[in-house]
Amino acid sequence: MKIGKINIRDYPLFLAPMEDITDPSFRMVCKINGADFMYTEFISSDGLIRDGKKSVKKLDIYDFERPMGIQLYGHLIDAMVESAHIAEEAGPELIDINFGCPVKKIANRGAGAGMLRNIPLMIEMTTAIVKAVKLPVTVKTRLGWDEESKNIVEVAERLQDTGIQALTIHGRTRAQLYKGAANWTLIGEVKNSPRIKIPIIGNGDIDGPIKAKEMFSRFGVDGIMIGRATVGRPWIFRDIKHFLEKGELLPEPTVNEKVDLALFHLDKSLQFKEGKRSIFEMRRHLSNYFKGLPDFKETRIKLLTTLEVDEIKIILDGIRKRWGDFRTEDKTAVYAV
Repeated sequence: MKIGKINIRDYPLFLAPMEDITDPSFRMVCKINGADFMYTEFISSDGLIRDGKKSVKKLDIYDFERPMGIQLYGHLIDAMVESAHIAEEAGPELIDINFGCPVKKIANRGAGAGMLRNIPLMIEMTTAIVKAVKLPVTVKTRLGWDEESKNIVEVAERLQDTGIQALTIHGRTRAQLYKGAANWTLIGEVKNSPRIKIPIIGNGDIDGPIKAKEMFSRFGVDGIMIGRATVGRPWIFRDIKHFLEKGELLPEPTVNEKVDLALFHLDKSLQFKEGKRSIFEMRRHLSNYFKGLPDFKETRIKLLTTLEVDEIKIILDGIRKRWGDFRTEDKTAVYAV
């Protein structure tokens, strides 16, 4: 697969950009587990052009994570063009435009998925950004604003005409948020439209190897993007790649393996971020690493409430001692009590 001049392996797996989740530490964990292409957390154009500390910090890219994209969102063309110039200076492989975020405070301002209510402005903005930067520009969007406006086939063709180099489609409308099943049939219609020449990346409900292979096979997408299913399960990339290549399912990592990965993730979070923020943003990952363990509620609460690194490491050591080689998918496994 190619995006512009960027060569990516066949059947590539993309890590979706997610606010306060896909930071450098999590990107590193996903990369070593097989993610082929990743993005920064999505960045507000308003925050970037005003030199907001949090927005500027998100531009940080490290050699270990390449190829990388920077994803921008906003509702004003001039601000988006200016922020695209700033993002380009950070040295990513591409600039991605977010026309898919359904969060109310973003969409109601006309940014993210809110742009689906103003397709002419979406096309005008995309055209301006493509002309303004030298890097490839890509877009992520949804099927439409609601059930009455699922116009993604037409929108995809018009976006392609602006000069974008790839399109990612989340298989829900904005009105659905993340509820209900993703509609991959419409994603397939875009991919199989005779007018579409750019790569189409599908997104939505990919929760494991079997679903990933089905979507590649049934709908012919060029790549798959995975978001929520990676939280607490960054090895999902490894599992999918192995299944696509070998046709066999890998076993769930043991608790020992998960503790090792959680400790590595924690150390990297502390390396990339300062103070308690690294712990705040790690807590959701730490608790989800061990989802499905029996009698885990009390331990999970501790992981979600402590702010002391040493205490977290003691809790993780206790998890290792109690559950050891247990695998959550093996309901008959014997574990320490």
